[in-house]
Amino acid sequence: MYISGIQQIGIGTTRLYESWKWYADIFGMNIRILEDDTVAERMLRYTGNKPQKRHAAITINMQGGAGFEIWQYSERKPHPIDFEIQIGDLGIYCAKVKSKNVKLFHEEVQKKYSKISPLYLAPDGSPTYYIYDPFGNYFQVVEDSYLFSDCKQNNGGCIGAQIGVSDIDKALTLYRDVLGYDTIVYDKTDIFEDFAFMHGGEQQYRRVLLKHAENRVGAFSEMFGPSQIELVVALDRTPKKIYEGRYWGDPGFIQVCFDINNMKAFKQICEEKGFPFTVDSCPSGETFDMGDAAGHFTYIEDPDGTLIEFVETHKIPVLKKLNLYINLKKRDPNKPLPKIILKALKFNRVRFESDNFKF
Repeated sequence: MYISGIQQIGIGTTRLYESWKWYADIFGMNIRILEDDTVAERMLRYTGNKPQKRHAAITINMQGGAGFEIWQYSERKPHPIDFEIQIGDLGIYCAKVKSKNVKLFHEEVQKKYSKISPLYLAPDGSPTYYIYDPFGNYFQVVEDSYLFSDCKQNNGGCIGAQIGVSDIDKALTLYRDVLGYDTIVYDKTDIFEDFAFMHGGEQQYRRVLLKHAENRVGAFSEMFGPSQIELVVALDRTPKKIYEGRYWGDPGFIQVCFDINNMKAFKQICEEKGFPFTVDSCPSGETFDMGDAAGHFTYIEDPDGTLIEFVETHKIPVLKKLNLYINLKKRDPNKPLPKIILKALKFNRVRFESDNFKF
């Protein structure tokens, strides 16, 4: 098994710190894993064949789940989408965040923010609702009891995404056979009540919710916990491609990123299934320096061109002020890191005072 879990979902924005502050307030994304303001030199395929300077921050919720990589071009003017995204448009159109108590979390968010849906029942009968953030992105809140660290809060980290696809069977070759989402929770076609809040909610869709039967393994597997991917096909219209004519990092959900081990072996699996790496930061197997962190990252595309990132982490900071880092190249890649080490990440909490940050 090569995948430890979803590491993060990338979110392009035009106002990084404003976005970060909002995601910290609503979703508890207030632990900084790394922050980098350098030139992206390995993504030329998706950045107009030019290196682009960008400012990115990876932030997590200590209760567990994936994080957000909040991402902004530093010099180039970002290109916002020029049409209204609807359910099922090709790409990641809605991120999923988890809550141990959806009803209570709904009550909390209502007191802070108005662009949220009523409570609904998802097709599997579980409580859910949707949030439309100030930056034009949809989030679905789903109930999940898994906690990495109980911080006595109802918000949790990211647990997956709704992804628009044109053909479920083609998409399953990647999401089931490569990424390991081998359990179909539901496969339903209808006009869905819980879609009513989003653009296109009055139309008919096919929805397939996927989970993984076995627990993931790896250094960060206990922090990430279980995840899910929901594939959605629009049946009443021809869906648009969300990143058509735009660059990686432009506003919206950029990619789903998976934390993996043994990139060399995983590359062969991807190629055998028809998904060769389109970007490889370390083609000779070296380590790519990302400032505070280091590792090996690669990208593939799903059958509709949606970007999937893989990261083999080699080094991350735990307490940067004390020069304390985790070196993952010297340990068993299948063994979870001790919780006491990962829980030390809480000392990287970002505190917001007006528009200023304290670390």
